Amino acid sequence: MIELDDIAYAYDGRALFSGVSLALTPGSFHFLTGPSGSGKTTLIRLCYGALAANTGSVRLFGKNVAEMNRDQVALARRRIGIVHQDGQFLDHLSVRENVALPLTVSNRMDDEAAAQIDDLLAWTGLSTSADRSPPELSGGERQRAALARAVIMSPEVVLADEPTGNIDAEMSDRLIALLVELNRMGRAVLIATHDMSLIRRTKAQVAARVVRLTKGRLEMAGADL
Repeated sequence: MIELDDIAYAYDGRALFSGVSLALTPGSFHFLTGPSGSGKTTLIRLCYGALAANTGSVRLFGKNVAEMNRDQVALARRRIGIVHQDGQFLDHLSVRENVALPLTVSNRMDDEAAAQIDDLLAWTGLSTSADRSPPELSGGERQRAALARAVIMSPEVVLADEPTGNIDAEMSDRLIALLVELNRMGRAVLIATHDMSLIRRTKAQVAARVVRLTKGRLEMAGADL
């Protein structure tokens, strides 16, 4: 569904990474690790066409991003759920409205979708915050809302950048359980995280692969993870 083939990316004239290849196939589950500044967020942005690789190719659902126009990239992104580190909410909308935004934009709002939103807000512990605005939320609440919005349309791929960074272990496990369930339905999942304990707990539930971005290269992590 998403394929990176021998890509390289440089920022401000500095090579961030090169020779990176990764395939997010149906039912695959990946954790992306690596030190701060190694390029994890950049790699995720390349995965959904927000950035262009300097060399190599990125394919979204069989099409080379370099050959796609803006509308084609936008349509492909509707099939991808993205959890940004900073949330990227519309602050004039409520939490419920932000979570519902993908459905609203695609004209898929109906009674069934509304019930689905309620269920998802309950699962992520946000029912009592549904009518608040994003600036009123804590960091952990914002991350939970971002994940709810990312999965509301049951996307084919979920890309999550540190989705559990400000959340306690119990809520982290609830959110991961949601992603594991989507994965068992054939969705591809890629999570960037520093939380090795979270990775170990998740690997007890699903056959997750761990890749590490370090020193400009993407490597398979050791079995000890």
